[in-house]
Amino acid sequence: MNGKLRVAAIGLALAVLAGLVLLLVRPSINPAQIRPLPLLVGAWLAFLAAAWLLRQVPRRAAVALILLGGIAIQMAAASAPPQNSDDLYRYIWDGRVQAAGFDPYQYVPTATQVAGLRDEFLFYPHAEYCVEESYVSRHPAAELTAGCTRINRPTVPTIYPPVAEAYFLGVHYLHPADDSSTPVQATTALAAVLITVLLLLGLARLGRDVRMAALWSWCPTVALEAGNSAHVDVIAVGIATAAILLLATARTTRRTVIGGILLGLAIATKMTPALTVPAVLARGDAPPRPPRMGMKRRWTTVTVAAGSAFAAVYVPHVLRVGGKVIGFLPGYLQQEGYTRGTRFGIIGLVVTGPLAIGMAVLILAAIAYAVLLFSDPDRPWQGAMWMTAGALAVTTPHYQWYSLLLVMLVALDGHPEWLAFAAGGYYAAEPWLGRYTPPWRLEDAIAYGTPCLVVAAGWVIRHELARRGAPEPRPAVAEPALAGPAGAEPGPAPALAEVPV
Repeated sequence: MNGKLRVAAIGLALAVLAGLVLLLVRPSINPAQIRPLPLLVGAWLAFLAAAWLLRQVPRRAAVALILLGGIAIQMAAASAPPQNSDDLYRYIWDGRVQAAGFDPYQYVPTATQVAGLRDEFLFYPHAEYCVEESYVSRHPAAELTAGCTRINRPTVPTIYPPVAEAYFLGVHYLHPADDSSTPVQATTALAAVLITVLLLLGLARLGRDVRMAALWSWCPTVALEAGNSAHVDVIAVGIATAAILLLATARTTRRTVIGGILLGLAIATKMTPALTVPAVLARGDAPPRPPRMGMKRRWTTVTVAAGSAFAAVYVPHVLRVGGKVIGFLPGYLQQEGYTRGTRFGIIGLVVTGPLAIGMAVLILAAIAYAVLLFSDPDRPWQGAMWMTAGALAVTTPHYQWYSLLLVMLVALDGHPEWLAFAAGGYYAAEPWLGRYTPPWRLEDAIAYGTPCLVVAAGWVIRHELARRGAPEPRPAVAEPALAGPAGAEPGPAPALAEVPV
């Protein structure tokens, strides 16, 4: 396929992807009333086709396609109110509360003390979440006011960490009227595009193929969970990306400290970036390259910097509200069934209850220990990818946006089969999207067990090809044969056109 035809084919695939995203976020324009699951499958197929075709596009043209395609997909996703999550309404509320001088952990949305902050956008009759007068009378100590709201769990405190709360306040100041979800969606969509830019710059600096950034920029999960649902996880992933790239190239204490601070701030935005900690602290089974600082010193520097940043953003809230700063986290773990040991989809096929909790802890501890000992400290995204995917497989969450961190790590590493976990998250969230559904006990096991099989199959194929001396199949990703010095622009990979189709 010649270059112009390949670019045209990629453009067509991206147009199909954007169109399917538009149908998913705007069901009213779906003339055939196609179910969401087939639309999602189509979006993933269009994404993978575009990423596969990109592998032989010249670098400059690829960068333009990655950026323009990502922007178009985010615009399609942000063109309608959120369809699969209403978390952003809590974001809007938390921003408003802080602007009014209250600590976000101090009062629940239906508290009498903040009744004056309510408006018709978030609170109106017949909204989805209602607090009845009977509930208020049964809980007099809570000091609640009856009413209906868009905010989910309106009788519990916020669950989001301090950096996320600072982000909500910043978005509030950008659009103080709070009469639309569009400002939050547009801001998060912009953050997703900026992460693409950061990946392009980081991959170039590392001497890796910048085409891998398409695995983030065009991913349907990124479009739907950033541009449409506007999840704060995107902000956490952005900070974590900067931290990982900085720590991967740090050769001085100053850069290591900055990377550690960014890592601490990422964890204080959403807890999921904590899964990258074993990888960034890894010893590796090979001696570090000079002039890198000793691993013991690096471990201490990163730990102290990250811990200090994490603690610093919590201190003002602890001084103001004390133990309330923990928010709804314990309640969330209880509601999701983690504290009862009934929430582990794959482990639950074998054991439940306390034994399931113990098995989950042991598996995650074993993965973290292996990553800490054996992963490459100069490629922290690899160990972090294993840790994050392992956590998804063990905890089997019903929230597809939890895989956003993994999508970014896959873009850095370049093994697209790991994206199966991001796709499986949608099935875990809504297994009834299709016409047929399996028994409920198997839903989570299928959603996250299938990606495990996909990754295993990918490993077997790569191992067999390596044994036979054949080049690895790496759709949309191929490292340059020779990496130039840091900061130099790597040339196209000579073997790129030889990757078997």
